[in-house]
Amino acid sequence: MKLADKHEGATTKAFAGLRVLDFSTTIAGPHCSRMLADMGAEVIKIETDGGETMRTRPPLRDGCSTVFGQLNVGKKSMVLDLKSDAGKEAIRRLVATSDILVENFRPGVMHRLRLDYDTLRPLNPRLIYCSISGYGQTGPSAELPAYAPVIHAASGYDMAHLAHQPGRNRPDFCGIYHADVVTGTYGFGAIASALYQRSVTGLGQHIDVSMLESMLTLTVVELQTAQFEVAPPPRPMFGPTETAGGYVMITISSEKSFQNLMKAIKRPEWISDPRFVTYGVRRANWGDMMDGVEAWSRPLTTKACLAALDAEGVPASAYRTVAEALADPQLTHRQALTDVTDDGGTFQVLNLPFRMSGADVSAGNQMSGLGEHTQELLQEAGLADDSSKGTASKVASS
Repeated sequence: MKLADKHEGATTKAFAGLRVLDFSTTIAGPHCSRMLADMGAEVIKIETDGGETMRTRPPLRDGCSTVFGQLNVGKKSMVLDLKSDAGKEAIRRLVATSDILVENFRPGVMHRLRLDYDTLRPLNPRLIYCSISGYGQTGPSAELPAYAPVIHAASGYDMAHLAHQPGRNRPDFCGIYHADVVTGTYGFGAIASALYQRSVTGLGQHIDVSMLESMLTLTVVELQTAQFEVAPPPRPMFGPTETAGGYVMITISSEKSFQNLMKAIKRPEWISDPRFVTYGVRRANWGDMMDGVEAWSRPLTTKACLAALDAEGVPASAYRTVAEALADPQLTHRQALTDVTDDGGTFQVLNLPFRMSGADVSAGNQMSGLGEHTQELLQEAGLADDSSKGTASKVASS
């Protein structure tokens, strides 16, 4: 039975009743706040009248970006001019009824707008204010501009990755922004922790999330080998093993998996071979061992190779495209994707990668149009009424 099928109140949302003001743009902040929306919080995305930059990122259908949708589904959209007095007043009124604020401007921007934590805290002492930035809110690097590729380089991640590419001396291009996703996830966890603490103290707090430090958490081994000398290579190099039709990834991280691999490739005598008998000598002779594995795998199709490895319980996978991964029946079984509708049609987004027996954690299924909820929220704040649309226009563009 799937966890979600236990129906222990699974139609509820864990963060239902919470309100979030979302000032974030691009990836890290929106990823964090979308997780809050998936958990049931009312997330109000604050944008300028032109909309945030990710609205223009392909794939586009009738001007609607599915990447923007992946990051912002389930949120309300409000258009405000934060430099205007009317826009600031709208925010101050919304803060009074909000639980969480998320922003990922460069440090100092919210202070100049007079929307920083110290300014807003008197309006709502229970407010949890999460700031996401490249290097943190204070310090010698705090005001430096930072995007994920810069943080990948600055954190040592790219050079650590290069050290595992034999024969290479130039760092890879950056195409997948790990720093954004990791930092947004840490922001989500910090907010959840602050909510629990608020339930005890009754008070909110300021959360300062650093992309640099978040990215460093991925270098678990390298963080230690940077401090202590370790004879090279510090650990086995896991890489592609060739088959007749492609490549597979084989990962041997225990004595049992090593022994199972030797059985799968019909080399049981290598279990006691002096070159491979212990982890230490095996690490020193890793290339020889994997050459032997590849001599076994090259004549086999990828399917046949994986079947033999699976039969012996060896951790392995084909190298798949994202499209191939999305077609995996395991994701269908997990209900990992949700259909979302916007003005351009329908697309799918990934749900949160965890399930809860007592709560629904699936994504919303409808994208808001730019500024769709501006009038409604201004009316709630007492700044507009049904007979006058002029106030909303002034707040957005004055």
